[in-house]
Amino acid sequence: MNAGLPTENILELDDVHVFYGAIHALKGVSLTVREGEIVTLIGANGAGKSTTLRAINGLNHARRGSIRFQGNDITTATPHTIVKGGIAQSPEGRRLFPRMTVIENLEMGAFQRTDRENFQADMDRVFELFPRLYERRTQNAGTMSGGEQQMCAIGRALMARPKLLLLDEPSMGLAPIFVEKIFEIVREINAQGTPVLLVEQNALMALDAAHRGYVMETGRIALEGEAAELKTNEAVQKAYLGLE
Repeated sequence: MNAGLPTENILELDDVHVFYGAIHALKGVSLTVREGEIVTLIGANGAGKSTTLRAINGLNHARRGSIRFQGNDITTATPHTIVKGGIAQSPEGRRLFPRMTVIENLEMGAFQRTDRENFQADMDRVFELFPRLYERRTQNAGTMSGGEQQMCAIGRALMARPKLLLLDEPSMGLAPIFVEKIFEIVREINAQGTPVLLVEQNALMALDAAHRGYVMETGRIALEGEAAELKTNEAVQKAYLGLE
């Protein structure tokens, strides 16, 4: 599935160690995301997937190892610097501003941008990807369904014009029809040129959408490879795909 994709790395984690106090949460994680790719990170609860994203976006700094984005070291950069540099995240649990409208939430995604002339075009792009959001644009975000809120969270991240999009559990708690739609849109975002690093409990959907994948176990990368190969791996099938 990688045929025709560029091989240049946009993101590189090299031997990253993260601690929560005395707890060693990430134990030497190394991974890459190339231009044009969807890369997925799968694993059980507590494996370290969300902590990996927190290390990338600057919320938990690595104690050892390095993180490079577009060739620049961002290991100790602040979260707002990282967002300004081109990494945006749709967080686990969505974290919208519930009493603000859809449009106001989307505007918050563009908070650090200075190119206001492109603002409306990006808002239009979000509404093209998520027509439901256009219908709900003046509605308070907290009154929408879970699927609509997830669309709004992804749209807010896109308003930052990211060069890399981090998605943390986008299908969590959603009805199957919304799960299908969210993954369809993730593919479309990627097809429009945005690389994606996807953390997802629904391993089958994630591997279907991704070009490559990493399997995390207790803070380490246990397996990596082409998504299609991981789908046929016996250990992955038993542990994450519900196949015997």
